[in-house]
Amino acid sequence: MNDVLVIDADLAYQRAEQKAEKYFNDLVKEIKEKTYDQTLINDFLSWKGNHIHHPKFFSYFSRKNRKPSSKEFHQYIQWLDMTNKLEGYLDRSVSYLYLRDLGKKLNDPKTEEKIQKEVARLKNQLTNSSSNETNEFFNISRLFRKAQKEGIDHTFVWLMDKLNGVARNIPEGLDAVNARRKLIKIIAGVLMHTADEMDEDVSVNRENKLDQAIRLGYSYGITYPFIDDLLDSQILSEQEKINFSEIIRTALVTGNVPELGQEWSVERLQFMQYIHSELQEAFEYIKSHQSHENLHKFFEQAYVFFNSQEVDRRKNLTNAHYSNEEIYIPIILKSSSSRLISRSILTVSDDEGFENRIFLYGIYNQLADDFADMFDDMKDGAVTPYTYYLKHHKYRSDLINPFEMYWAVIVNLIHNVYESDPKTKDVILNRAINGLKRFKEKHGQRKYKEVMSQFASGFAFNKVLQRMVDLADDVDFFDKLLRDHMITSLKNESDEQEQFKETIESVREHLNQHLEISRDAQITSFKDKINDAANYSLSSGGKRLRPIITWFTGVKLYGVNEDSILPLLKSLEYMHTASLIFDDLPSQDNALLRRGRRTIHEVYNVAIAELTGIFLTQKAIEEQCILNSFQTETILKLIQYTAQITSNMCKGQMMDLESKEKTLTLEQLNTMCFYKTGLGFEAALVMPAILANAKETDIQALKKYAKHAGIAFQIKDDLLDVEGNTVELGKQAGKDNENNNSTFVSVLGVEKAKIEMYEHYSLALEALEEIPANTNFLKYILNYLIYRDN
Repeated sequence: MNDVLVIDADLAYQRAEQKAEKYFNDLVKEIKEKTYDQTLINDFLSWKGNHIHHPKFFSYFSRKNRKPSSKEFHQYIQWLDMTNKLEGYLDRSVSYLYLRDLGKKLNDPKTEEKIQKEVARLKNQLTNSSSNETNEFFNISRLFRKAQKEGIDHTFVWLMDKLNGVARNIPEGLDAVNARRKLIKIIAGVLMHTADEMDEDVSVNRENKLDQAIRLGYSYGITYPFIDDLLDSQILSEQEKINFSEIIRTALVTGNVPELGQEWSVERLQFMQYIHSELQEAFEYIKSHQSHENLHKFFEQAYVFFNSQEVDRRKNLTNAHYSNEEIYIPIILKSSSSRLISRSILTVSDDEGFENRIFLYGIYNQLADDFADMFDDMKDGAVTPYTYYLKHHKYRSDLINPFEMYWAVIVNLIHNVYESDPKTKDVILNRAINGLKRFKEKHGQRKYKEVMSQFASGFAFNKVLQRMVDLADDVDFFDKLLRDHMITSLKNESDEQEQFKETIESVREHLNQHLEISRDAQITSFKDKINDAANYSLSSGGKRLRPIITWFTGVKLYGVNEDSILPLLKSLEYMHTASLIFDDLPSQDNALLRRGRRTIHEVYNVAIAELTGIFLTQKAIEEQCILNSFQTETILKLIQYTAQITSNMCKGQMMDLESKEKTLTLEQLNTMCFYKTGLGFEAALVMPAILANAKETDIQALKKYAKHAGIAFQIKDDLLDVEGNTVELGKQAGKDNENNNSTFVSVLGVEKAKIEMYEHYSLALEALEEIPANTNFLKYILNYLIYRDN
């Protein structure tokens, strides 16, 4: 099999170069002869009728007609719908994706039918979604529900494990937000190819196809952050880049990934081991899912893509001697081969002319992207047609103006490749004008004029072009809206997560300073072992999760003064620590380690441990009694609730003891987990709500959230007991198996336990929707619970 995989890399690249060179020469001929100038003028004059509208006088005063910023996702969609623009907006957006990603001809009857079907589906989804649903287009619980509906919940769990692994292992110095965005975009693109193919054949196994598409999309997608972005960054040394490039090149030529080797600095070795392992697994998956006849084609296209990137990557912006061919041919190759790879990793049929259309279309997108990013690329010293022209055109009159090349490509696509099809012309010109509008909005009028004076001042059609940029409307695209929304969402999420972590650390540190229990001054002739044991247990660290949840709920959700609830935070940690002491006793779990240290009964003895547990329980009640800022009636209600919760948690522990060496049903596990773990989370949420005199509907929603969050937490604990290690956990790994305890893993198995965890994760998130307030911190708490390593 390996012999079959070996490709003649030089020959494959040479053939691709020859094809790119012919295309380049055709474009240069058009540029030299200026044949496109009048063609573009005519195209825009016919195009403007649908895209330049003079608003009626009264529309200036109508709120309905005031266009919101596209950054306001939901409001923008609403505005499009109210002004009857949504359908046209979606039609051109979906049509563009069919052109760019699927290589389709828009005048094909089957394609037209598919586009209309997708437009109707999207319109229905967008107009029937609540603001919350639309603004959370990438909401994990909703994606899980969709996966359940399609029967691929196991694939969803696999993907989440992978994406979270990527998020944890993206080295500092890479753009984590854009890395995640690209990865998600590529997975979505492969799914789009698959969905298009399944429309042609209703007999296919839909679940298997979707599962394979997601895994293939991820396997291809991680090459962007972990090969392309990594090699473009300054994270690796020059020698390490050479070593890494050689590993990739060898894999593509031979079909086998070589060993990583040890030629890496100490600080980079760990993440390179992860990257190598992940890429190797992805490589083998793609290889095993290629049809025999497509295998060579895939490797050749992948090699062309990689090598063209390497050729570009090795260029230096200060070198004034690159020819036009050296600048443009690698661009043509990498822009076309990246699209062809997305298609080639799937076993799908292509219509006649598909590959040629994709090949000719690629440079259009690349030049548009390079135009949008030219200032960032210039700052980074990256060589693109735009940065190189800006740097050297004053001294190199032979250099081709990349903006002129861009319009030559557009004319060629509209009139030669797509045979002057009206809809194709409309979509491509829309996209071009939209790109210029976005550039102008981002950089401002002055910078835009400066750029246009450098790139467009000599064009015959420039006056018409600028009029279109100034006056044209209805040229926006849904994929751009989604892109902006995704970047904003991921960035906001990342920023909020960081703030959330900082707040957690601040609250934890503040609480730790107040947890120590003072020695009893009356005990002088005896050593106060109970006090010492309590402080030993309290000083052992711990996540302080329950009091932290209480702080967020009280302070952030209900506006309670943070100093006034400090006794409640201490109370919760005392209660929780007491429960752990009892849990660890020889008569119960017989644990030797807790929070990375010997347990109380190991350090002292069983009697001291039992007394310390009772002592801490009573100290918890004492702290609640000194919540002086609240009404007596409220405090009594709080203490009554505490007593109920404590007694019920005792029942949960009893259930746990009774279940040892017994096989439990899932229902029994859920019940036991709720009593033993879920009630602790409930207390952390409901106690501050009681102090704030929250509405009963809020309290019920918080209880529902706590129940499912608690079960999700317990499932994660059971998974860590199987998959974790003692050092990271701070307690003995594999203890459940040693004690022959029934757990979610023993009852369901690892994969189904993860699915069950996401089920409760989703139910917890759905419960939060019943609370009319910002509950983002509870979402972050939930993410922390299921994505933790200890």
